[in-house]
Amino acid sequence: MRHFLLSLTLLVSGLAMQAQNATLSGKVTDKSTNQPLPYATIVLKEADKVITGGITDDNGLFDIKNLVPKNYAVEIQFMGYKTHLATADFTTGQRSISLGTIALADESTKLNEVTVVAERSTIEQKIDRKVINVGKDLTTAGATASEILGNIPSVNVDQDGKISLRGNENVRVLVDGRPTNIDVTQLLRQIPSTSIKKIELITNPSAKYNPEGMSGIINIVLHKNANDGFNASINTGLTFAVTPKINNSVNMNYRTGKVNFFGTYGDNFGKQFNDGNIYRLDDQSRQVFDIVNDNNSHLFKLGMDFYLNDKNTISVYTNQNFYSGNGVIDLDVLSPISTDQLFQQSKFFTDNQDGAYNIAYKKLFAKEAETLDVEINHDYFREVQRAEFLTDFVDPAVVGDNFYQDYTSERRKLTTANVDYVKPLNERTTLEIGAEARVTRTENNYLTGADDNLEEGDPQPVASDSDFNYDIDIYSAYGTFGQRIGKYGYQLGMRFESYKVHAAEYGNTIYEDDYITAYPSASVTYSPTEKNMWQVSYSRRVDRPSLEQTRPIREFATPRVTSLGNPELDPQFTNSVEVNYTRQIEQGSITAGIFGRIINDEISRVLYPDPENEQKQILSFQNFDTNTAFGFEVSANYKITKWWDIQPAVDFSSIRQKGAVSILNQDTDTYEFTNREVTASALNARINSNFRATKSLRFLIFGFYRGSVQGLQFESQPMYKIDAGGRYSFLKDKATLSVRFNDIFNTQEFGFDGDVPYPQTGSFGWESRSVYIGFNYSFGAGKNRALQRKQRDDNTQQGGGGFF
Repeated sequence: MRHFLLSLTLLVSGLAMQAQNATLSGKVTDKSTNQPLPYATIVLKEADKVITGGITDDNGLFDIKNLVPKNYAVEIQFMGYKTHLATADFTTGQRSISLGTIALADESTKLNEVTVVAERSTIEQKIDRKVINVGKDLTTAGATASEILGNIPSVNVDQDGKISLRGNENVRVLVDGRPTNIDVTQLLRQIPSTSIKKIELITNPSAKYNPEGMSGIINIVLHKNANDGFNASINTGLTFAVTPKINNSVNMNYRTGKVNFFGTYGDNFGKQFNDGNIYRLDDQSRQVFDIVNDNNSHLFKLGMDFYLNDKNTISVYTNQNFYSGNGVIDLDVLSPISTDQLFQQSKFFTDNQDGAYNIAYKKLFAKEAETLDVEINHDYFREVQRAEFLTDFVDPAVVGDNFYQDYTSERRKLTTANVDYVKPLNERTTLEIGAEARVTRTENNYLTGADDNLEEGDPQPVASDSDFNYDIDIYSAYGTFGQRIGKYGYQLGMRFESYKVHAAEYGNTIYEDDYITAYPSASVTYSPTEKNMWQVSYSRRVDRPSLEQTRPIREFATPRVTSLGNPELDPQFTNSVEVNYTRQIEQGSITAGIFGRIINDEISRVLYPDPENEQKQILSFQNFDTNTAFGFEVSANYKITKWWDIQPAVDFSSIRQKGAVSILNQDTDTYEFTNREVTASALNARINSNFRATKSLRFLIFGFYRGSVQGLQFESQPMYKIDAGGRYSFLKDKATLSVRFNDIFNTQEFGFDGDVPYPQTGSFGWESRSVYIGFNYSFGAGKNRALQRKQRDDNTQQGGGGFF
């Protein structure tokens, strides 16, 4: 009897243990792309009380074990997507329940609309990037992509439209995962804000990505459309400042059967006004600038997707961009103690054209997530600029006016071919391999000389010319291996690259370099709970000299400053480490990160006296010594009430800079280069505050502050601004009207102080105070179809609604 009771006890215990070993599994995907969603949250509740949960792995899979047999309410959550509700009833005796594939819909998606935009922006920290899903609060920021970027964490846009990430301008900007021949500053001012779906900040990219950009990659992902039938959206914006500025765009697509046609047109035109002054303390001279640019641009995109079947897709498209600009710079040089006073008017007449031709093939294999991408892209760029310089000397000893012209022409060709293959080895392990070839050819010509209309006796400059070529060949191959083990995940990668550059003037070699190097990357993630994730990553990056940094041809010229490139620049290499943390809270999310960099042969601006005239300065580039940088950033997305949410962000970066600067030697009364070291620290803070008055009416307030930054030659002064705006939706949300008042108190300007090569101070201003009014209307058949293609680098390159 005793043995029987013992056996019975063991049997009951075993059954009890077995009964408490229930398992819930499934897979979470994106409804529109059918691609897995990693790090989605699975929450199990009983009587509205959270009992346990889990997260999905890199392949979207989840497997929650050791569950007590109860009837659970299941919530599947992912930032930016609608929550999916399900049940798992283990009280019927089942020990294993599979929910199958759960397809989450984007919370902004409405199937009867063409272009869909969430009400508010959200921030996600993914395994290798931070993703800002652009909502209506950000699209109200202004007319263009440049204005939106100035409103997001870690990114700054200066008065000239130049982009920096974490305080550094060495950042690579992509649009839908691709580079472009168009100047980034110009391009971002031509992309309408309403065309942007999300912005990805890839601060420590894996070996899969090209290694350019010390501070990482900013990838702008545009809205795509593959709805059945004909669909279109119309955008128009008007900015009121000194004079009105207008931008318009039309995005269209027509899908029938296996073919999707798409097209885009956009224009941007109007005058921009800038002013500034530079005061030199040693000779009390002052330079006063008055600058007007009248620019016009027209962009076209036309393409087609052909779905051979559910597994194979071919896409082709072309972009064409036409730009013309007339710039006038009026400069007064005044001095109470010198006769070196003058007035110069510089006029620049610029015309350029650039375009791209692209063909891409996508193959999906029988095994889920196994893909092959092949792509060939050819870009060209042509620009001609004529400049006129008229100088009126105050000194009566100078006879007549000095008038001359110069001409620059530039041609660039960039051909890229790449192949990428993704192979899931099992449900938790993935191998990615690929190869790429990039061939760049450039031709630059410069001619300057006197004007034939000048009268005899007037001073005539000596004619000179330049013929400069800069060619680059890059061949690379990469491999990454990733695996998920419980709460941990890791990815290791290596990219090998052959790089060859050849610079020549008049056919004579003036610089060349040829080397093979490796770019390793590594990333480890740890998710202790479904609401917490840690990430540690490392990568090696490179910043190669650009054409603008290398060509010995003037970028601009005034009587006091001439900007030239340096053809002997070497690449700079960066080793970067960072740690990121993301926490999901009931009212939103918080992300934080720290980073450190070691920078070898840093490329930086340098200002030194002209060897032929010490009263003039040369603005150029130079390789500095090995420098270091570190910093941190914290951002949040917090919903205070149902009608009020905020997105505060703070970032700080500190860069130790060592380099050579030009300083006056008091003993010899000549300028000499000497080593100097400073710590350049930058603090940026911003906050978006959004208010919902009604279902259709929203208001926002945006505040921004940038602290002073000490550089090798200048210290920039702090700047700040406050914006306010609103957005109203009508016609069943198919139409929206946006209004924004930028820099309400007119406080934003760039000021600086410096002591090398001369003691000087100054400031530059632009039309920061302005009112923007934008209108968007979408119409069409609106019947949505799930896309079959997952684009290279996880960036949807499918057509419709985008420029590049």
